[in-house]
Amino acid sequence: MTVEYSVRVAAGDADREMCFAVRKDVFVAEQQVPEDIEYDAFDAQDADTIHVLAVGADGVALGTGRLLHGASALGKTGGDLTVGSLGRLAVRGAARGLGVGAALVRALEDAARRRGLAAVDLHAQTHARGFYERLGYEAYGTEFLDAGMPHLAMRRVLTAS
Repeated sequence: MTVEYSVRVAAGDADREMCFAVRKDVFVAEQQVPEDIEYDAFDAQDADTIHVLAVGADGVALGTGRLLHGASALGKTGGDLTVGSLGRLAVRGAARGLGVGAALVRALEDAARRRGLAAVDLHAQTHARGFYERLGYEAYGTEFLDAGMPHLAMRRVLTAS
């Protein structure tokens, strides 16, 4: 099955609301992540946060992801300002397996490169490890719980595109 979609940096409140709606469907409704921990101070539109959005040809949001960099990423990257933090990657069930997740990750990596970052870290749910490994990410450290689910820290060193 082929689905036409585009990926863009979320611009404005309407796009960000579409991002949040995808996250609510995937994390809160599907995975039972408490809503009060799903949304955080990093969801604000600022110079250190980039949201990306995948939208189908029909205008329906299919997926989203977020990149933190600069001061916003310090706690998530061990204090390294050259590393971005990819997170909140979510793809609605009907769009899984169609390349949407990979396209979102690549868009976030491109945004990281434009900001001069050398690498991107993320905390992957352990069941998604293979997905991220296929995209060039390597696991490090030990498994840990986040929102009650097992996760692994992973990193990809960025090269010029």
